[in-house]
Amino acid sequence: MTMSKSDQSVHKRSVRFSPERSLFDQLPAETRIVSRRVRTAELRTEEFLLNVGPQHPSTHGVLRLVVSLDGEVITQCDPDLGYLHRTFEKISENRTYQQIVPFTDRMDYLGSMNANWGVAVAVEQLAGIEVPERAEYLRVIVAELNRIASHLMWMGAFGADVGAVTAFLFGFREREMVLDMFEEICGSRLTYGYIRVGGVAEDITPRFVKLAQEFLDLLPSKLNEYHDLLTGNPIFKQRTKGVGVITLDEAIRYGVTGPMLRSCGFPWDLRKDEPYSIYERFDFDIPVYYDGDCFDRYRVRMDEIGESAKIVRQALEGLPEGDFKVKKLARNIKPPVGDVYVRQEAPRGEYGVYMESDGTIKPNRVKYRTPSFSNLSILALMTVGWKIADLVAILGSVDIVLGDVDR
Repeated sequence: MTMSKSDQSVHKRSVRFSPERSLFDQLPAETRIVSRRVRTAELRTEEFLLNVGPQHPSTHGVLRLVVSLDGEVITQCDPDLGYLHRTFEKISENRTYQQIVPFTDRMDYLGSMNANWGVAVAVEQLAGIEVPERAEYLRVIVAELNRIASHLMWMGAFGADVGAVTAFLFGFREREMVLDMFEEICGSRLTYGYIRVGGVAEDITPRFVKLAQEFLDLLPSKLNEYHDLLTGNPIFKQRTKGVGVITLDEAIRYGVTGPMLRSCGFPWDLRKDEPYSIYERFDFDIPVYYDGDCFDRYRVRMDEIGESAKIVRQALEGLPEGDFKVKKLARNIKPPVGDVYVRQEAPRGEYGVYMESDGTIKPNRVKYRTPSFSNLSILALMTVGWKIADLVAILGSVDIVLGDVDR
């Protein structure tokens, strides 16, 4: 192919550069202007606003995060709540005391047994109802099994958040065994309504005991599998260790409780520090770590699975004979005028129920203190300065349930 004289002159001019002058200075004037604009645009940074959710897998439900970015670095992160907005507090004030229990299943739907329990105890304290000893044991058994199931699902979801999809399959595999036990005693696998005012809905069956023993015998080997898969995995550690750090002072200031608080070095657990029900009869430890990062939040929950299994085994071995509920209980309970606040250690932290009676069959005021709401409030502090990819890991480490937040 031959070039015209004009093409040849352009070609020669484009390759004749002097070594004494910079390449940029030897470009044609119009080319230098365009190049300078490109270089300036590449160096200039500006705030970028990103909406994460409310329909996004990594937000673990209908949560919207308004994230301000400088490049990939987070400068601000504001959780925007209210997309679920179930108004359970007002609904509870317009139901009889026994009718409130099923609504609590739909708040922390991964820890429904614990949610049922708090309301039942609040009503019992208002009305002066004494629960049979066997019922207390059964409540502890199902609550701790529910804690294990909740932590297993969290482990799987958190593993998937950081790219370890196998953890998701492993967590659901053993969680199914717990749900089989719950289905045996109440016919449901998610929202149970098993713990009720005055005791529990049904007594446990021999099949339940058999399934529980098989699960408890199998769990230690499965915990080793989880640790082999995640705890010692260098990629998992790189994504979680030192990421999303909060100090103990910050955690206390924001009202953080549960595994998030215990990962900051404070072994506060209501089952030990303010024992309720029959927890003082059992031998178990409170896992605690001190770095306050995503990795330590993971380690606390993994250790809690083993400790809850210890409680369940002791409760099964010491289960007394007797009634599983109060035999004669009024259909419509009318507690005397007064109020009560009950707090318990749910899978995600401190779960509190305030209930005020005006002497009728319905409470005058109901207020729920849910751990997911308080724990989520510190997200803005945890994420600033981290990359947008770290946001997924940090949010996942909080272990939120949006029904627990927008109650």
